[in-house]
Order: sequence, then C-alpha cells, then structure tokens
Amino acid sequence: MTTPEAEPEQGGAPRPEERLEQAVRAAEQALIEYEIALETFRVEVENFSRLHEQRLGPVYARLEELEAQILEARAARTGDAGDRERADEARARLTPIPGVEELLHGWMDGDGLFPEATAMLTDRAVRPPQRVRPGEEARKLYRELARKAHPDLAQEEAERVRREEFITRVNAAYARGDEAQLRELAEEWAAGPVPERLPSRGEELYARLEWLDRRKEMLTLLAKELEDSAIGAMLRLAPDDPDRLLEEIAEQLAAQVREREAELASALGRD
Repeated sequence: MTTPEAEPEQGGAPRPEERLEQAVRAAEQALIEYEIALETFRVEVENFSRLHEQRLGPVYARLEELEAQILEARAARTGDAGDRERADEARARLTPIPGVEELLHGWMDGDGLFPEATAMLTDRAVRPPQRVRPGEEARKLYRELARKAHPDLAQEEAERVRREEFITRVNAAYARGDEAQLRELAEEWAAGPVPERLPSRGEELYARLEWLDRRKEMLTLLAKELEDSAIGAMLRLAPDDPDRLLEEIAEQLAAQVREREAELASALGRD
C-alpha cells in the first residue's frame, strides 16, 4: 500500500491515499445529506401523525360508535345470538379505559370524548390542531448545523461524544420548529472548540468507508420503515400541502359518517 511519504504520480496526479481521502470525505458528506433528509422526513411524519390524530380522531371515534349502534339495533331486531355477540364485541371495543387521555392526545379521557372533540363533529368552531412543522428558516439552520457538527465527522471518540450530545439538542429544537433555539445552537457551535483533523492512514480510511457503508444500509432500512408506514404513505401523497390532504380525508370521513347515520336510522326504523 502506498504510504503518505510516497512520491506523487507523474503529471501531478493525486496519490492513491489522497484519492481515498477524497472518497471518504465525499461518502461522509453524502451520508450527512441522507441523514438530514431522513430526519426531515421523520419530523414531517411525526407532526403529520399528531395533526391527523387531533383533527380526525373524533371522526374515527364517531364512525366506531355508529358501527356499534348499528350492530346493536340489528341484534335487537333479529334476536340472533350471533348478532348480539358482534354487537357486544363492538361495544366492548369502545369501553373507555382509565388513563387513556395521555394516549389519545387530549381528545378523549376515561369518560369519553372531550366537549371540544365532540364539537369537531358539529358546526361549532373549535381550536385548530397545533401545527409544529419546521419552517424554511428552521430547515436552513438545521442543515447548516448538521453539516458542521455531525458526529460522523469526528476522528476521536471524545469529539464524537461531544458532537452526538450537541446534535441531540439540535434535533430536538428542529422537531419543535424552534428557530430561536437553533440560532442559539449555531452561535454555541461557532464559539466552541474546533478539533484538529488527524491525518488518516490507508487502513483507517478503508475502515471508515466500510463503516459509512454499513451506516447507509441501516438508514436505508429506517427510511423504508417510515415510507411504508401508513402516515408516511399518506404524507407522500401531498408532501407540499399536508393540511389539504387532511381536509380531503376529513371530507371522505364525513361522507362515511353520513352514510352510517342513514344506515342507523334505517336499522332503528326511522326512515
């Protein structure tokens, strides 16, 4: 293997080890860009999931309630044991569970739907769901910080730990869309120590490339999990206007609610 002391190749071409260093730097930057894109998508999926549950959770609950009432009306009319069993199972699925409020993001507690959640099923105005999608400035700050402070750029373990702790704070601020905090973190990083990059030998460079490749494979699996999730698939249908997608889903669910209400009225003999 060529050593750092070897003479340059004819014509001033870079030494093999220099080309390997360039390959490592390119792979590091490519991995960082990939992680930035993956983290951005993860935040979008998480936020869209929250908005989806806040906006549409009560409508799904209404549909389940209507289904139970329809089955109960059918069982009362037919007296069939199988119909009664299906009705009881549907009702059991709706039985409030103590402590469920924390799990259902504030629209239901152990006694059922909150008044505000019930209002979502009527024409009354309600508080809109919280929007936590990072803005363009937050995205810009996040990308700059990720490129500068990414742990994969560390050459020593102590420096890697410092970067990992810092990036954890950056990720948390980005997930909240907190531009002010991201600016403070940018200033903190700029004022912090800049470690010297130790010269790399060929064996270390090859090992680095292998690690980067394994890391990319792991991130690819994580990205596929996000993309294949129900929320991820929904978000990819309208990445630039997820709020409109929520409105379209809400309209479809409202139509289903009307259909089930009509079916219930028919089952109760009110039509």
